[in-house]
Amino acid sequence: MIYSLLVMSPPASGSSAATAARFAQALIEAGHSIRRVFFLDEGVTCASSLAVFPQDESSGLQAWVDLAERHGVDLVLCVSSALRYGMLDNTEAERHERPCASIHPRFTISGLGQLVDATATSDRLVTFGG
Repeated sequence: MIYSLLVMSPPASGSSAATAARFAQALIEAGHSIRRVFFLDEGVTCASSLAVFPQDESSGLQAWVDLAERHGVDLVLCVSSALRYGMLDNTEAERHERPCASIHPRFTISGLGQLVDATATSDRLVTFGG
């Protein structure tokens, strides 16, 4: 079965984002595939390469990066949400005259059309947070 995920919660608030990453890994281990993980609203902060968490907390970033690197999972941030929360790739940082990118390079920034496409080409869309 082909799944897509919609992540709407930040890594620093509750466990929804971490649960989504564990769910994605469990799906892959069970033989399913993941078309795309789309991050919306505060969920875009899961991509932050600048956030620093206390030693007893996990940012969750590495779990997403591992999914992208090991399994080719497409990680997409909603452009409107990304800009609102200061989540910029190199292109957006340059365009908005900011000093640096703030997202991990395994994530891309795109529009809601990517969520529509993921929904249309997947058997299931599972939402986390909101």
